[in-house]
Amino acid sequence: MKKIFIIAAAVILSAGMSSCDDFLELNPTDSASAEGAIHTAADAKVMINGVMRSMTSEYYYGKDMFLYGDVKGGDVAVRSLGRGDDALYTFNHSETSNAFGSYWSQIYYCLLQLNNLLANIERIDAEGNGSADLDEYKGQALTLRALLYFDLVRLYGRPYTEDNGASQGVPMPLKVLDVYTQETRITVAANYAQILKDLADAAPLLSKTVTKGYVNYYANKAIQARAYLFMGRLGDALAAAEEIIGDKKYTLYDNDAWVASWSSEFGSESILELGIYQDEADLGRSSLGYYFMRYGKLTGAMGWFMASDFFIERLGEDPDDVRWGIMDYDEIAETRFGACNKYTGNDNRGDKGSPSAVNIKVIRLSEIYLIAAEAALSSDKAKAAGYLNEIRRRSSLAPATEESVSLDMVLDEKSKELYCEGHRYFDMMRHGRSITFNDEILQGSISASVRPKTIDKTFYKTILPIPKAELDANPALVSQQNPGY
Repeated sequence: MKKIFIIAAAVILSAGMSSCDDFLELNPTDSASAEGAIHTAADAKVMINGVMRSMTSEYYYGKDMFLYGDVKGGDVAVRSLGRGDDALYTFNHSETSNAFGSYWSQIYYCLLQLNNLLANIERIDAEGNGSADLDEYKGQALTLRALLYFDLVRLYGRPYTEDNGASQGVPMPLKVLDVYTQETRITVAANYAQILKDLADAAPLLSKTVTKGYVNYYANKAIQARAYLFMGRLGDALAAAEEIIGDKKYTLYDNDAWVASWSSEFGSESILELGIYQDEADLGRSSLGYYFMRYGKLTGAMGWFMASDFFIERLGEDPDDVRWGIMDYDEIAETRFGACNKYTGNDNRGDKGSPSAVNIKVIRLSEIYLIAAEAALSSDKAKAAGYLNEIRRRSSLAPATEESVSLDMVLDEKSKELYCEGHRYFDMMRHGRSITFNDEILQGSISASVRPKTIDKTFYKTILPIPKAELDANPALVSQQNPGY
């Protein structure tokens, strides 16, 4: 599979230098091509830093991963085509055009670094030179590898709950490959089994303290909760979520602090947060902040995406919901609050004085409460209502009760709380829900041959095609292209 691990670095060098050029130019102690260059825990830390820096690329968590989860989920709409990345909204994908192959190349690039780090730690341990610090970085690397593969299989594989993981997932190398290896896809079930194994192997190695900007035990547990939820293993998802909640290392924001939390880094809810700084990883006009900002709000803000009428109606169930505080009026009207300021800070000054230098909150405690609420629905509705109400109190809506709590209530609350954080589409797909798009506000039209107004999981474009360049480099994947492409 030489394209995945050999050409991927070249793709990033040519198409995404702003995200990882410094990392690629560093000395051999954090270069994936320098086999055996890692000798100490300090070397391992440098490499972990490099991986997490690469994860802030615009082609991953810096922009595209969150766009994918929201723009395709019905909560986000576009005003005008041609401003950028609107193929996500129109589902105008093919293996040669708008394949968004940068997801594939960027994530596998990060996996290359992690597999190299893990191989070097294994070598150091075999030489009798291991240490507790090195074990900690091994735990972080395994946890990050699990997260990256979890994202890949959601992008390119069918939902686990559709067929118990029997369909094709993604290639899953666990070691650095030579240029002649051509890995093929394994099943979604096999992907998830390895994801859970990595997480289980990592958990005992990780710190149970709050580690700002790094993976710890609770980030590991949060990813476990996500994975179990997506597999339909609700008891396991609930247990993982409740451990995080019960240990009380993280606390929910009070209502009067919720809006301000978007103008500060490493708040009390942040379980996993990636640092973005003005002189490091700042994507400027390619950042999430600019993509969700109102057209013309700042120079370079093109009004790429805005809230759909459906989302505004949902949030508008309570005009005093504190989450209105992170919304701003959009280009349609000064009374239409469709622009989102989560990634520019509530005052459009970010969390470090720059509208684009804003940390990416990958996992927040709010999500964990909502996972617990959903996971408890089938076994303990009173408990489900209790967890849901901890988030529902952002508004003055009537609390959920054991009699009234439902999956729709949980998904609606998750939509409101985690808007623009990359969840909605994946939640809709794993539950087999249809998605209707707010095309009425679009200036222009979308051909029904590209994407109908309403889709469901039977629409073949609900998962991405394997990019043509990847198929050319690895012919073993040609027969495994996703159906319809």
